[in-house]
Amino acid sequence: MMNLAEYRKRSASLADFLPWAALVAPGVVLNKDGSFQRTARFRGPDLDSATPAELVGTTARLNNALRRLGSGWAIFVEAQRNPATDYPESLFPDSASALVDVERREQFEDSGVLFESSYFLTFVWLPPAEEASRMESWLYEGRERSGVDPWELLKGFIDRTDRVLNLVEGFVPEADWLDDAETLTYLHSTISVSRHRVRVPETPMHLDALLADQPLAGGLEPRLGGFHLRTLTVIGFPTTTFPESSTTSTGSPSSIAGRRAPSCSTRPTRRGWSRASVANGSPSASRSRRSSRR
Repeated sequence: MMNLAEYRKRSASLADFLPWAALVAPGVVLNKDGSFQRTARFRGPDLDSATPAELVGTTARLNNALRRLGSGWAIFVEAQRNPATDYPESLFPDSASALVDVERREQFEDSGVLFESSYFLTFVWLPPAEEASRMESWLYEGRERSGVDPWELLKGFIDRTDRVLNLVEGFVPEADWLDDAETLTYLHSTISVSRHRVRVPETPMHLDALLADQPLAGGLEPRLGGFHLRTLTVIGFPTTTFPESSTTSTGSPSSIAGRRAPSCSTRPTRRGWSRASVANGSPSASRSRRSSRR
């Protein structure tokens, strides 16, 4: 007889490699390994006009917010650059402001291809193993339930991430949690070359198969759909750094980094990724700065 298995034992498609399983709360994803995941959209402060003291203060406040998480946590920060095709429509109370907006619209239409940035902050927490939770229950008496309560773990994850985001809101202009539809749309954008909104299904299960719509080819020349994938690996870091705003090729502040940290920019093409341009991190640039300081 034929040996028919209900599940595949080897990963055969992109959905098999994805960790997402189901939506268990508003904006909260349950992963296949039992971890919880939640994503927030944020917009950082203007670091170009900040003084060194303000940069140090912002770094300290961010560190104070993230150090409260403890063990078992992972944090992912992503910056997406999407084409800006349409100029937003606005209404102004006076003609002077409207004329200024008309001039800005003309500059927007004459500039060619423009991009807008979107920043996302994702928290992932893997609860302790059941054995550790069982040993922890030995220290308490009079509990209504014994063992691991998954709803209590979910409630604790939501409460802790809410407190962390409240601290982050103190030094960033915007920070909001994504709802179910926005969460699925964001997750889809990380694994697909096509950008569109994703509707929440009636039963939000099997998110890996729901969101994967592009074939993934591995090997020496990995491809996602019709686009090639390239990976850059950082093999060394400077011994000392100090806070300073690092700007992208468009001049917008992207993150807080060291002065000598390299900044790379690439753009996707049909045949692959164009050559990355590295600024402020090449050995020749470092030598020229040392000579100028002397």
